[in-house]
Amino acid sequence: MGTFLGFAFTLTLLFCMAQGEVLRYDFLVRETPIDMLCETNRTILTVNGLFPGPEIRAHRGDTIYVNVTNIGPYGVTIHWHGVRQIRYPWSDGPEYVTQCLIPTNSSFLQKIILTEEEGTLWWHAHSDRTRATVHGPIIILPVGNTNYPYKFDEQHTIVIAEWYARDTKDIIDEALASGGDPDLSVAYTINGQPGDTYTCSNAYNITVVLGKTYLFRIIHSGMNEEMFFGIAKHNLTVVGMDGAYLKPFNTNYLMITPGQTMDVLVTANQTPGRYYMVFSPFVDTNAPSNENVTRGILQYNRNYNHSETPALPELPGFTNKSDAGNFTIRLRSLNSKEHPSTVPTSITRNITITVSVNQQPCPANQTCAGPQGQIHSASLNNISFWAPSISILQAYYNNLKGVYNETFPDKPPFVFDYTGNVSALGEAANVSTEVLMINYNEEVEIRFQGTNFGAAENHPMHLHGYSFYVVGMGDGNFNDTYISEYNTVDPPYVNTVGLPKNGWTAIRFKADNPGVWFMHCHLDRHASWGMDTVLIVREGPDKDQKMLPPPEHMPPCSGL
Repeated sequence: MGTFLGFAFTLTLLFCMAQGEVLRYDFLVRETPIDMLCETNRTILTVNGLFPGPEIRAHRGDTIYVNVTNIGPYGVTIHWHGVRQIRYPWSDGPEYVTQCLIPTNSSFLQKIILTEEEGTLWWHAHSDRTRATVHGPIIILPVGNTNYPYKFDEQHTIVIAEWYARDTKDIIDEALASGGDPDLSVAYTINGQPGDTYTCSNAYNITVVLGKTYLFRIIHSGMNEEMFFGIAKHNLTVVGMDGAYLKPFNTNYLMITPGQTMDVLVTANQTPGRYYMVFSPFVDTNAPSNENVTRGILQYNRNYNHSETPALPELPGFTNKSDAGNFTIRLRSLNSKEHPSTVPTSITRNITITVSVNQQPCPANQTCAGPQGQIHSASLNNISFWAPSISILQAYYNNLKGVYNETFPDKPPFVFDYTGNVSALGEAANVSTEVLMINYNEEVEIRFQGTNFGAAENHPMHLHGYSFYVVGMGDGNFNDTYISEYNTVDPPYVNTVGLPKNGWTAIRFKADNPGVWFMHCHLDRHASWGMDTVLIVREGPDKDQKMLPPPEHMPPCSGL
């Protein structure tokens, strides 16, 4: 599936009679030469020489061991996006939250515990913007491969990514040092191919047979841009998202944010020919954006004039917020006997979190490249997250003091017209390491409230360790009267949700997974500016309500 760059990965299957199979993979993180956009002397960080990286394929309930060996030029971590990792945050991956960096010339054996997940997830680096090229699919099949709630003949995985003109770690290091915007990507890629609108590039092709139905597993690994997707003259039937099933619905386009996955059925029922598959950005902000598109080709295996230009799909315009929202509100959990929804309805903890793009003052005797000569910043409840130099999980487990404060608030520091005119309010946030403490088994509702500070836009919010039900969403400021309009029957069950620009989103989950779990915007520039926090779910009284012990060898942290 990826562009092969010269390293064959190994996969060993071991069988276990207890709970599913035990699978073993080897990941080698290394610098690898690649030709892209007429560049012939470029190297990128990859896993096993692949861009996108190797696929992990398992069944529901399996356990996977991945031995990650890093021979790259700097430290790295790997996150298994959407895997709940029940009672085992030790392998979750975000740097300085659950672990420190895997140093160069060393290895870390990571354990991935699959439980309820079924469908399409993905893995990616979770350090220093390296996920731009270090990412790949996780395909979780039903037990027996036959228990799908829909029918299809074949399946394909499609990974959308962003391509940068230079090393992404250098880009983010320079941006954070100057306080300015990081470089924009210069292209988008489909399975490692930018498409035929770019120089020295080809379109990724999928060949189909007339009359067959295909399951497309779509993964948005991109860094900063949400995407519309469509295939010329073909309907899409959306059947899954973020490793869970949805009520099927037909559409001629998708809107997918960074971090999200979608499972889509496509039937090859058109006149045999070639049809463009197009990803086009959705941009609802005045922040700098890459407004290029990328195109692949769906081609039938019949005889026809292959030199004819493929047809193009009709997609919403770059700034079409209405069509983006109209797609999102159609998402519903399958809620069948085999895949029931269990939406919390006895809420014991209500949390409101404002989500803001901020500015920090430029330090004295320094020139800063942010707006008005200041420093770009971002926050949750006016707290801009500062990552410590050691792992919060290890500090929590070992009862180390002074690493973080247990004082992240349940509500914003003051109430204002969040989505109105905020020009009279200061835009600086408090920079600190605050965590949100939650008791085991609490039924939690979090209301994300967008604000009009800075360059407001849609924020894809991702929670590690949990999937959650999206019970409500709307424009403007949240009001308690909206609670009566919540969907508590079949809301989508996801791990990443788009918070509408200057709007709100309400999610619910049961805090049944003890541990330390990162929560952040999946737009990388916002996460790097501090639009993050950490949830610590305390342990319950019973043995099976406590975290499992750490592995024997964790990546070393200074100070531990």
